[in-house]
Amino acid sequence: MFTIGIIAATLAAVAYGLSTVLRAMGARNAAAPSDAAATTTEGGPSLKSTVDTFRDPTFLIGTLMVVLGFGGGAIAARLLPLFLAQTIVAGNLIVTALLGSALLGNKLSGREIAAMAAVIVSLCMLGASASHEAATKHDMAFHWALFGISTAVAVIGVVVVRSLGRRGAIFAGALSGAMYGALAVAVRVLDGVHPVDFVTMLEDPAAWTIALTGAIAFYVQTVALQLGPVNAVTAVLVVGEVGIPAIVGVLFLGDHAIDGLGWLAYVGFAGAIAGAFAVAWLTEGSDSGDKSGDPAPETAG
Repeated sequence: MFTIGIIAATLAAVAYGLSTVLRAMGARNAAAPSDAAATTTEGGPSLKSTVDTFRDPTFLIGTLMVVLGFGGGAIAARLLPLFLAQTIVAGNLIVTALLGSALLGNKLSGREIAAMAAVIVSLCMLGASASHEAATKHDMAFHWALFGISTAVAVIGVVVVRSLGRRGAIFAGALSGAMYGALAVAVRVLDGVHPVDFVTMLEDPAAWTIALTGAIAFYVQTVALQLGPVNAVTAVLVVGEVGIPAIVGVLFLGDHAIDGLGWLAYVGFAGAIAGAFAVAWLTEGSDSGDKSGDPAPETAG
C-alpha cells in the first residue's frame, strides 16, 4: 500500500503541475489587455473575465488535470503520512516551473534550478524517513473545527481576490494553499470510506470541507494565476498545501517518521519548505510575463 501511495502522489504532482500551467494560459488568454471590461477598479478580474476564463479550452483541459490530481492526492492522503503525501504532491512546483519555461516563456536561472533541486533532494529525505503506516486518531469535534476554520479561510480568500487585485495575488496563492491543505486533511479523516457508506460520508463535516475548500481554492488559485507570477503563486501555495497537513498530521492524527529517522524527516521537510520559498522569491520578478513580444501574461485581466 505504501508503494501505491507513492505512485498516486507522484501522478498527482504531474497532473497538478500540468494543470497549473494550462490554467494560467487559459486565465491569461481570457484577460486580454485591450479589454477594459476585464478588470475591476481595484485591478482585480471582473466577472466577465472570470466567466471567459472558465470557457477557455486550455483552461478546461487544465481543469481535467485538477480532477486527476485530486484523485491521486486523495489516494496518497489515505495511504501515507500527510507530511510525505503532501510533500510529494507539492513536487508539482517543479513540473510547473519546467512547463512554464517551455510554454509561458518563463526563463529559469541557475539559482532557480538549484532551489528546485533542493526540493527534490528534500523529498527523497522525507520518503526515506516516513513511516509506512498512516495512522488516524481523531474525533468528530476535529471534523467540525476543520470545517469552521476552512470556511473562514475561504471567505478571506474570496475577499482578497475581489478587493486587492494584483496586489493580493501572492496572498491569494497562500490562502488557496491553506485550503488545499485543509482538503487533504479532510480526505484523510473522512468517515464512510472503508467500507463505503455514502450516508455516513455525506453527514461528515469533513465531506463539506472537501466540497467547500475544493471549489473556493480552485477559484482563488485561478484568479491568483491570472493576476500574478505563476511560479511565485504556486510556490507559496505549496507551502500551505504541505505545511498545514504535515503539522496537523503529526499533532493530531498520529503521523510519524521511522524510529531513529525523525531528524531526517525534519531536515527533509524544512528543506522542501525552504526550497519552495526560494523558488517563490527567485521567480517573483522573472516569471511575471514581461517578456518582449509577449504582453498577455503581464495583464491582470
